[in-house]
Amino acid sequence: MSDQHPYAHLSQDTLIDWLESLGIESDYRIYPLNSYENRVYRVGVEESSPLVVKIYRPGRWNEAQIREELSFTAALAEEDISVVPALTIQGDVLHERDGFFLACFPMRAGHAFELDDPDKLYRIGQLLGRMHSFGQVTPFIHRPRLSLLQPVEESLSFFASSELIPPDIKDNYLGTVETLNNLLKPFQGLLDTCQQFRIHGDFHAGNILTRDDTILLVDFDDTVTGPAMQDIWKLLSGSEHEQALQINELEEGYQQFRDFPRTELKLVEALRTCHMIKHALWIAKRWEDPAFPHAFPWFGSARYWSEHLLALREQWGTLQDIEI
Repeated sequence: MSDQHPYAHLSQDTLIDWLESLGIESDYRIYPLNSYENRVYRVGVEESSPLVVKIYRPGRWNEAQIREELSFTAALAEEDISVVPALTIQGDVLHERDGFFLACFPMRAGHAFELDDPDKLYRIGQLLGRMHSFGQVTPFIHRPRLSLLQPVEESLSFFASSELIPPDIKDNYLGTVETLNNLLKPFQGLLDTCQQFRIHGDFHAGNILTRDDTILLVDFDDTVTGPAMQDIWKLLSGSEHEQALQINELEEGYQQFRDFPRTELKLVEALRTCHMIKHALWIAKRWEDPAFPHAFPWFGSARYWSEHLLALREQWGTLQDIEI
């Protein structure tokens, strides 16, 4: 299985050779960082600060789409928004070697963001408001537009012939996803009426780093054209009351730069449902990558699919209670 996967051909020696071709002399201290979709490494550099080298998964994004991610991040940095733009090396931020695209970034350390800190939520609201205001300035040309239905329909097609779901659960699962697909159609209609622009796309606590008084936004790999709420809902957790307090803090900061999208709050559970289905599909489609069975050993078990199905049925009931 691993011999067939593109990343099987990626070795430390290969990475060192690629960096040397860019004029970067590694000190051979190379550590893999926590990333499954791509391969990301902390690389020590002779007589210089370490770099982070991101090697994009072949076939996921084309060159134009990757360049839009990197140019968006660079433009945000020019607006003094706390992000980490790629380094320009030999006149370019993106490089191709042996069928792989790679980019280098300065190393930035930090701690994971804590959602239970109201002051930090307020500041995150400010950062989001600034980022979204700038995201409206010009559109993406090559990056996709967020869809609730596309990943659900793709999931139905993929799992209909997949052996990763236990046979006694498959029909039940497909039937549930089909019902959710129908329930999501009015929410897709609502999403289509929302203002859409360049957003982060996967904005959660793990992609927000804090160090001292600095808040840093990282990992724009999933940047798309979409509504503001896609960058908000993953910050919400806990009871309905707790989430209302979190929304208030985010809104107070966000309002300083643009109107907070309260009308889009009806999309939260639809976005959550889509994400749950999309996450299972993502793991399944990457299963031949050796990193995925190692990271998600429980995937494919009857217990996983039973619990996943139960969670989707709960979303079924939740979506039915929302008036569009």
